[in-house]
Amino acid sequence: MATSTDADPEAYFAAGYAAVRANVERVLSGKPHAVRMALTCLFAGGHLLVEDVPGVGKTSLAKAVAASIDASWHRIQFTPDLLPTDITGTTIYDQQSGAFGFRPGPVFSHIVLADEINRASPKTQSALLEVMEERQVTMDGRAHPVPRPFLVVATQNPIDLQGTYRLPEAQLDRFLLRIAVGYPDLAAERDLIMGRTRNGAPPEVRPVATIEQIRWMIEYVSRIYVGDAVAEYVARIAEATRTAPQLRLGLSPRGSLALVRTAQAWAAGEGRAFVTPDDVKAVAEAVLAHRLMLAAQSEIDGLSTAGVVDEILSRVTVPVPAGTR
Repeated sequence: MATSTDADPEAYFAAGYAAVRANVERVLSGKPHAVRMALTCLFAGGHLLVEDVPGVGKTSLAKAVAASIDASWHRIQFTPDLLPTDITGTTIYDQQSGAFGFRPGPVFSHIVLADEINRASPKTQSALLEVMEERQVTMDGRAHPVPRPFLVVATQNPIDLQGTYRLPEAQLDRFLLRIAVGYPDLAAERDLIMGRTRNGAPPEVRPVATIEQIRWMIEYVSRIYVGDAVAEYVARIAEATRTAPQLRLGLSPRGSLALVRTAQAWAAGEGRAFVTPDDVKAVAEAVLAHRLMLAAQSEIDGLSTAGVVDEILSRVTVPVPAGTR
């Protein structure tokens, strides 16, 4: 990177973060938290699942994030007849060379928008598993790496059950965050109505960051300091999920690492070079809720994994760093 990034990396990250955030908020006004969580996922280098009812801006959020970066991106509309090769690509015969060659699918992009991912069959959904985790597609015994960075932003409607297929736990675990956009408040919806009435179209989003900047920002997030006390706090949260009577499946070590990585990105967005327990709490629900499974009685009682996460956070104490007692 340029010398300026080495001289003042915090300022360089802050400038890039603010530019992308302002760009996305032009499209999804009145939803700063959803935008913040989406960018946290981007700079943590993970994949994002946006789950909410129709018409609240799930696809708009995903498209705005993709369009804010000068990078390659594809939108895949998931349907029941979509085949795995429609996503990953296929091997075709080249008559001129007399040999078979690999033709990459739309997944070979920096950002992939998987719209209504739960409408595809489980076989097609599983085609994303390898590429989301390994950042490569294996075809005929050969590995074909996707571009770096690589981000999948998937949307799904949680209330429409007809013609949909539930995402398996293995695939849910590949998503770093699961978030909801939610309905806008009164003022934001009024401004949205007036803006569309006067202008007739949503604002055009142009790139405000290069792919080299994004690569640097993801690498910078990985260097955000995580102290022993924060690491122990995350370990205590993970242990609490594994012993909670409301759950039949607790947090895996991969989930613990995901919580730390996301907290690092959140801290960087706050302008700090170190993680605090408050950063962990800020992202815990989005990181953990889709990775946990309720016990049968908890489902009967109408509990939610998000509610269990909140309860665990309220009773797990934050460790005191050595030498401060």
